[in-house]
Amino acid sequence: MSTVSHRVFRRRHPDISRLDENILRMVGCRDCLNRAAELVRDVPGPVFELGLGNGRSYDHLRRLFPDREIYVFERKVAAHPDCVPEADRLFLGDIHETLPAAARRFPRQGALLHADVGGADPDVNDRLAALVARYVPELLRPEGIAVTSVACPELEPAERPDTVDPKSYFMYRPRRQVSDG
Repeated sequence: MSTVSHRVFRRRHPDISRLDENILRMVGCRDCLNRAAELVRDVPGPVFELGLGNGRSYDHLRRLFPDREIYVFERKVAAHPDCVPEADRLFLGDIHETLPAAARRFPRQGALLHADVGGADPDVNDRLAALVARYVPELLRPEGIAVTSVACPELEPAERPDTVDPKSYFMYRPRRQVSDG
């Protein structure tokens, strides 16, 4: 008889099922994106989607921002065919390489950045959160908004909708640079 070992990961909500935890995250994602769309309505610039996955949030962003350029970052596209961006709007490859490239191409030009990155491994999530926090100020205008699935305490919090569980989704503004003088 073989023994099955299960790696234990930190969970945001250990008292509820993973299904309920996912539902909280999805509702948080939708409500934060809807609120962010209101906040950046008059802010010029593209939208950045970090993590295409199945394409659900990308599809939602297309509906919220029908007249904006939306650039997507993904390691390997495996989304529903209806939810794959045009090749000229896709940063394909490792996010540690594509995010710096985008920051050079779009310095402080973005209105919104949505980062649905990470997974079950908290160490990977911490590294991705640090990467996102590093590049949000380089990609977004000062009045832009970042919506993330990972906490980025280095960034200035933006008010989330009341419907969003505080452990499920996050909203930030890029930190303002302090000038010398």
